[in-house]
Parts: sequence; C-alpha cells; structure tokens
Amino acid sequence: MPLAGKGMLLTSMDVDAADEAEFNRWYDREHLEERVAIEGFVEARRYVAQTGGPKYLCLYSTKTVEVLDSPAYRARLANPTPGSTRNMARFKNMIRAVARITSSRGQGRGAVLGIVRLRPHAGSEAALRAALDKALDPAGVDGVISMHLIESDPALSGPTPEIPSAAGAGDWFVLIDGTNGNAVSAIMAARFTSTAASAQATLVSSGIYDLMWDLAKSDIALT
Repeated sequence: MPLAGKGMLLTSMDVDAADEAEFNRWYDREHLEERVAIEGFVEARRYVAQTGGPKYLCLYSTKTVEVLDSPAYRARLANPTPGSTRNMARFKNMIRAVARITSSRGQGRGAVLGIVRLRPHAGSEAALRAALDKALDPAGVDGVISMHLIESDPALSGPTPEIPSAAGAGDWFVLIDGTNGNAVSAIMAARFTSTAASAQATLVSSGIYDLMWDLAKSDIALT
C-alpha cells in the first residue's frame, strides 16, 4: 500500500490574503510538526491548489483511524496553542474528514495530487466502493503513479472545538498521485468526475493540488 498507515485526516481551507503569511508560517514552523509528533501519526503532506478549492490542503496519515479518536489526539484538540487558536479562527470554507483508507493502488506518491470529493447515496456504498476500486488501478497510465480511496467517518469528521464550522462528514475522497498535472487531470475526468454523479454518488467537487512539503515522524526529534 503506497499510503502510510490505514487512517487519514484530510483538512482543507481558505484564508484571507492578509492572513496568509502568518497562516503559512504557523503551519510550516509549528502546526505540522505538532500534529505529526502525536502518538500514532505517521506523516503529513501540505498542498496548494492549482485548480479548485479550498486553496490549502493537508493530508495526515495515521497508523489506524482510531488514532484520530485517541486520548493523545483529543488532548491536543482540547489544548490548542495560541498560534492554533489565532489561525484556526481565520479558516474559511473548511473541510475536515477523518477517514479510513479503503483502497490504495500503485506505488509511491507524487508531487501533483488530484482530489475528487464524492457524497455516496444511502444504500449505494458497497456498489460505489467496488466501482471505484476498479477505477483506481494506475497501471499503464503515464504520469500517474498511485490512486486511493478514503471514506470519512461521519461521527469523527466535521467540526471540532477549535473549528466550529467544518464540512466533510460522510464524504468520500479519491486521491490521485502523479508526476504530471495534465495526466492527473485527464484520468480524473475520464474515470471519476464524468461518471461520479450517478445512482451511487453525487460529485461535490474536484481539484488539482501541488505538493508544498511533507514531514514524516522520522524527520522530527521526539522527546
């Protein structure tokens, strides 16, 4: 499985242009390391949108989805740093999905990420999962190296005390890792966005993101 761990926290947000410098400084110098240091977190990746939105996206990989309901993680949510309190209050169009990685095919991760947000229709989850699993095979597709399906847990996703307004609970996300934006865009259109609005799911949104940087547990000094 090319993704580390079996759980994932997906967060995505906009911030006003006047706040972006502080927001990015906080994310890069404090927040990513703080989260990755939590027991059970494996790594995190930050992205910025080429197309679609919200503008900023972060993927946190965890050993299991239960890590995102653990005492260590809950304690961090309940005790935000001053920088977290200040910057999270500025989030707009927030998406927060605590998800299980239910399918991951291919090898490795790319600097370009396609993302498709789907809302399954009640009773169609098994059929949708089977259809998507077939479509996630990257074999023979130049510029695409791996593809994944993550399914959010409605009870764990959405708002937190730090972020009282957040969407994403119950949604599924297709992630397409690639080396070429045109290739990612083409396969996203051919396999997912053109057929997603079906009897099985509603297409909510899609976008293409560039990797800003990533941080693994092994990169930080733990005390």
